[in-house]
Amino acid sequence: MRSAVRRLLAEDAQLPSLEELETLTLQLRGHIALLIPEVEATAGRLPKGDVPRYCALACVGEARGKLSQQARPGTGGSAAHARRLARVLNALVDHHENLSAS
Repeated sequence: MRSAVRRLLAEDAQLPSLEELETLTLQLRGHIALLIPEVEATAGRLPKGDVPRYCALACVGEARGKLSQQARPGTGGSAAHARRLARVLNALVDHHENLSAS
């Protein structure tokens, strides 16, 4: 998951071809769809007033919102959409790792 994120968010990241970008976007969407219930379940085991729980669940809401969005036409819109997905996936992975370590 982190390698998919790095392909778009690394400082030296090159914009992939449109075909590669479409494949990467599908991959990011799949990863997000897999992590949402995992993060939600892990966060749900924490006390209701717990700050990490609140932050993780807010991230889940953000991720669901990103999954419901579509890319704007053209390579620029597709690339921007993929980067947004990559950022939310990165945050979900962070929450998953932090909550699982607790």
